[in-house]
Amino acid sequence: MTDVLPSVYLLDVEGTVAPIAFVYEQLFPYARKHFEEFLWQNEKETEAKEARGEDVLADGSVWRDLMALGAENRMEIDPAAPRIWANPTPRAYAPEDGGTPRMITMSPAAAIPKFLEYIYWLMDHDRKSTALKSLQGKIWKTGFESGELKGELFPDVPAAIKRWSEQARVAIYSSGSVEAQQLLFRYSTFGDLTSFISAHFDTRTGPKRDRSSYEAIATTMKVGPGEVLFFSDVVQELDAAREAGCQTRLVMREGNAPVADTNGHMVIDSFEQT
Repeated sequence: MTDVLPSVYLLDVEGTVAPIAFVYEQLFPYARKHFEEFLWQNEKETEAKEARGEDVLADGSVWRDLMALGAENRMEIDPAAPRIWANPTPRAYAPEDGGTPRMITMSPAAAIPKFLEYIYWLMDHDRKSTALKSLQGKIWKTGFESGELKGELFPDVPAAIKRWSEQARVAIYSSGSVEAQQLLFRYSTFGDLTSFISAHFDTRTGPKRDRSSYEAIATTMKVGPGEVLFFSDVVQELDAAREAGCQTRLVMREGNAPVADTNGHMVIDSFEQT
């Protein structure tokens, strides 16, 4: 046991608070089923916004996510990965010789099928793409709000986060987008649990296997790394958190992959043990 009482309980999602099966058997298939319809519908809405003179690359917009996805695609090092385009990004501002911004466009009929091909490739390879996760979160929002999706959590989660929130703060750190995290807890099978969670972090903070990500989270939460207790089912993530000075717990849930070497992390199979 540690001598320092945590000020922040930092939780991974997949395999830690939510079953892996829920993510792979419900969330991912739902997003894949609706991606094509979602992008074409957004294209119609984007054309209408352009006609009204609105900014189609506003923060949080689908096309902003697609631009980020296009940037990831151009930096993709796997030669087997589909390529979206050889020319500049559609709807991206680029400087002309005189520095004046101009809009470059690509026909939707050409762009969307190429985006979809890369999106499906990323999903098939379980890549932790920040842009993909943001797009998935927008699709899941419709599913959660319609009741088609319900956030499945392990039974010990609600009581634990309520208990921890009375003495400290609870935060979430997942490769899934912040929006997706919020939906999971707002529309959970145990009701709306968002009032017990103080902060959400995704890969925009940094990779989950990089110590600097945990240092950044501690700084954002205004605590020392030693006051952060991080729960995950992935040893490499826990290693990075420990390198940053955080306390750690390796969570072994039913349905998780076996762990051959815990690398010295304390193991729990229920939050009732913490």
